[in-house]
Amino acid sequence: MHIGMNLPVMAPGLDRGTFLAWCRAVDQGPFHTLAAGERIAFYNPDIIAALGAAAVATERVKLAATVMVAPMHDPVLMAKQVATLDVLSGGRVVFGVGVGGREEDYQAIGATFDKRRLTRMERAVTRMREVWAQDTIVPGAFPVGPAPVQPGGPPILAGSLMAKSIERAARWADGLTTFDFGPTAPVVSFQMKTAKEAWEREGRETKPYIQVACWYALGADSDAAGAQILDYLGRYLRFMGKGAPAQVTPMVRARSPEALRTIMGELEELGVDELLLVPTSVALDQVERVADLIATR
Repeated sequence: MHIGMNLPVMAPGLDRGTFLAWCRAVDQGPFHTLAAGERIAFYNPDIIAALGAAAVATERVKLAATVMVAPMHDPVLMAKQVATLDVLSGGRVVFGVGVGGREEDYQAIGATFDKRRLTRMERAVTRMREVWAQDTIVPGAFPVGPAPVQPGGPPILAGSLMAKSIERAARWADGLTTFDFGPTAPVVSFQMKTAKEAWEREGRETKPYIQVACWYALGADSDAAGAQILDYLGRYLRFMGKGAPAQVTPMVRARSPEALRTIMGELEELGVDELLLVPTSVALDQVERVADLIATR
């Protein structure tokens, strides 16, 4: 099972030096992927700009959008941006897409937050693949370039959590990028089983790539890690109400080396392809501690 690492883009205090240090540490460490997520009405950097910077600051790791909220964006422009990332990175991009659950992000850029977001995302993916194939977009004009390095475009992972959206993803996605507070084996096992059966029903020749993400914190002890998680979630989950951070924090299992080893073992036994860790602090020791843990597994 691969281990990936998110950039700490949702944690406060991310500056140029810290960003570059994280990119180098992940690229030089035992990690498969360097990822970033998207929010609009928040203080995180833009997802495309962040991954573009990471593309030139790294040489080896995959670069993943986890996830870009496709219904908020023009699909042709989005295809051009992602293809550019693929060129700048030498073909290392993995593109995760989702519908997003925060109406405030849609409102901030004048996008429509409605019940048809999933359908709009599926249409966007189709349009993006047309762009990547260099199909005609405007009659008489040049194709929308650049063409991606990876034939057909980067692999696309669906940010799907529920059965219905996972089943629909089997029509167009190369796999899933999911998120679980725990993560817990029953939840992940259900998602994997649903995906496997859906891929088989659609006659897909390849199995879905399964990437599971979770928050983590490694500190002096589990109490310190819990306090770090609570502080992080106090900002990130504010839209859910005042009580949400305190309710969710106990669900986050990855707060000690022992707990993280257990999670890795559980997911590996289930057959998960990649565990993607989401840091709750910009402190560089967070990635260093995980690298040390992987080395001693």
